[in-house]
Amino acid sequence: MRRLTEMRPGQSTALFTSDLSVNEFLLVREAGFRPLGMVLGSSIYHVGFQLGRWSKNQELETLSNAMYHARDLAMTRMEAEADVLGADGIVGVRLDIEFKEFGSDLAEFIAIGTAVKADEPGAWRNNRDKPFTSDLSGQDFWTLIQSGYAPLGMVMGSCVYHVAHQRFWQAMGNIGQNVEIPQFTEALYDARELAMSRMQAEAESLHAEGIVGVQLLSLPHRWGGHTTEFFSIGTAIRPLRADHHIAKPQLVLPLVDS
Repeated sequence: MRRLTEMRPGQSTALFTSDLSVNEFLLVREAGFRPLGMVLGSSIYHVGFQLGRWSKNQELETLSNAMYHARDLAMTRMEAEADVLGADGIVGVRLDIEFKEFGSDLAEFIAIGTAVKADEPGAWRNNRDKPFTSDLSGQDFWTLIQSGYAPLGMVMGSCVYHVAHQRFWQAMGNIGQNVEIPQFTEALYDARELAMSRMQAEAESLHAEGIVGVQLLSLPHRWGGHTTEFFSIGTAIRPLRADHHIAKPQLVLPLVDS
């Protein structure tokens, strides 16, 4: 807390830290925001155990809740650090998971980004009175602001799902044939749909117009071949103004010595 307080604008010892690249840093400044400092949140979480029926497609709700809650703790603590700096938002957020050697069921959930403050006062914080968060690159952030949109926050959805095993005679009957495995298709479709719908529900609670930069990831972690996590994440956005000036892309051909 002392380190963050000393980094607040106006302090005699204030300096910023940032994990943005040089190009990203300059584009964030061009967009009208100045970096205040790197902020992070961490949660070392014990992921519980849950049995799934061998022959049934089903969500493992205990694991789904654990994976979501751990990420939420890391994000909330990162936002709290940004609040201490007096930030309007956090850009370039990375949300990572690292399984530790302390135990096979222990994982560290880490959220890291660069807290920024707008040069001109404005309503940049979201409807929860928290700094906005965004995992967009500095280039994408600049383009978003220039086009008349603003980030509200990173939104996410998680679903840990157990995929049913095939019965012995069914598996034997599929040998050497091109054939769809219906229970596998249905399981993966349902799991993705649950993750996406939960992410969309978070965006709706922020009163967002849409979500950009969505990633839909399949993360096996350490649960074995028939259990996987589908995790969706993106940046919820809102319009800044009614008229959106969208720059036309320019074709650039690099000249390479032959």
